[in-house]
Amino acid sequence: MTNETNSREIVLDILMEILEKGTLSHLVLNQALMKYQYLEKQDRAFITRITEGTLEYLIRIDAVLGNYSKTPVGKMKPLIRTLLRMSVYQILYMERVPDSAVCNEAVKLAKKRKFQGLSGYVNGVLRTVSREKHSLCFEDPSVRYSIPAWMLSMWEKTYGRETAERIAASFLEDRPLSVRCNVSRQSVSDTVKSLEAQHISAERSPLLDTVLYLRDYDYPEAIHAFQDGAITVQDVSSALVGIAAAPEKGNFVLDICSAPGGKALHMADLMEGSGMVEARDLTEYKTGLIEENIIRCGFSNIRTRVWDATVPDPELSGKADIVLADLPCSGLGIIGKKPDIKMRLRETDLDGLAELQRKILSVASGYVKPGGTLIYSTCTIDKKENEENADWILETLPFIKKEITPLLPKNLAADCEGNRIQLLPGIHGCDGFFIAAFEKKRVF
Repeated sequence: MTNETNSREIVLDILMEILEKGTLSHLVLNQALMKYQYLEKQDRAFITRITEGTLEYLIRIDAVLGNYSKTPVGKMKPLIRTLLRMSVYQILYMERVPDSAVCNEAVKLAKKRKFQGLSGYVNGVLRTVSREKHSLCFEDPSVRYSIPAWMLSMWEKTYGRETAERIAASFLEDRPLSVRCNVSRQSVSDTVKSLEAQHISAERSPLLDTVLYLRDYDYPEAIHAFQDGAITVQDVSSALVGIAAAPEKGNFVLDICSAPGGKALHMADLMEGSGMVEARDLTEYKTGLIEENIIRCGFSNIRTRVWDATVPDPELSGKADIVLADLPCSGLGIIGKKPDIKMRLRETDLDGLAELQRKILSVASGYVKPGGTLIYSTCTIDKKENEENADWILETLPFIKKEITPLLPKNLAADCEGNRIQLLPGIHGCDGFFIAAFEKKRVF
């Protein structure tokens, strides 16, 4: 580590922003990595590892601190609490970093941040954790998998204990970067050659051969294939939305909650430059993210518009061949990528989200032309937001089921229930995702 102390201070600031101010983890971390691009690759990897690891294991880390600190975690000074959390993560899960170095650097940081009086306390707690770490035992599944007890209980009721624990365990596993190839821009084989030329490991997804899993890269913006628009960062579960939608050349596709635009770009790619995709979102900031990706990928058959998805747009009534309704949700399926969801989400939030989704779906249904397709998707694994809302669409809105089993990969056929599929992390080798397809009833 060429800049170890500085890197730890950067991590401290990142985690303070996330844990104490409630800022979204992926935004804070990405901004920091862009700001410190001048650091060596190993330093940025060090920053990423501690930040993500501390968030992933936070419940377990707090349980450990509860055992060895006389001051409860909730009553600690915010900076000291964050410093201890990130240091415990290093002691427990970063074998190549000497415990003595972790303790010494934590003490230095405490003093540098004007907490000289607590430096002895920091040292004592961390030295005790280091001494006792091999005897730690986590019998409570919530602590063992570092997942809120209510989440684990909900999944147990829905999927059974074994599957629930596999889901929770998957969120702690190492994840490669998932990218989808824009095949109308460049063939998958040529993209793989470009990646290999940069010594980046690329493995094809067993679910979809246009999705690659990347390792040994520095950061996405430094990948030539990314710069050239040949790849888009997107999980295979999300890419399956475009496969289920099955756009035809010349279609008009409306993506109502699009940012950062992965699905809209996929639809534009599948239509090979024909037709038009209108990618909408609530703010100029969000549509700006989509526009950055459009420019990078060079697609001419996609445009953006700022629009509140809960507000009807009479101009588009009955105009869309396909409406993508990938709606705001609890995000329970992507905790592995956004671990702060575990800290922010409450069980009581789920009902409100399901109601918001129904409000948006009621509006979105009006945009679909007779015989057209509505795709409802979320990145969660909650029945209220998924299966129950899919049933509600059939009961309340003018749609019938649209079969997607023949469109999806054959190895998912057994898990597809006609017009819908629930993908589970730890089971299907991807993010947790729900996809359901509907055809608008024709008027005779």
